[in-house]
Amino acid sequence: MSAEVRDAPVRLSERAVRRLREIYAADGRRGVFLRLSVEGGGCSGFRYRFDLDDTPQADDVFVERDGVRVAVDGMALLFLVGAELDFVEDLTGAYFRVHNPNATASCGCGHSFAV
Repeated sequence: MSAEVRDAPVRLSERAVRRLREIYAADGRRGVFLRLSVEGGGCSGFRYRFDLDDTPQADDVFVERDGVRVAVDGMALLFLVGAELDFVEDLTGAYFRVHNPNATASCGCGHSFAV
């Protein structure tokens, strides 16, 4: 049974958790986590940003699954409620992808979206 909270504002897929565990171990910093944020730009108006961090901010909301934590800042949460962070490996490469039910459009690469 997963340790994910069912009503978490953003869900983490099993593949994302597995990859993040590898990334955190390789980074070596104690308390490192992925910060998922949204910024203006990209070909559809907004784009997802992924950064490693070890310093929580006052407006961070942490989502956790199986001991892996991801921070989403309060402003980004407005765009990401109900979304799922996944990790994809295919012929074009390996990358994190956000499945966002709030997006009304997105670019072909999946890194940019509109609401």
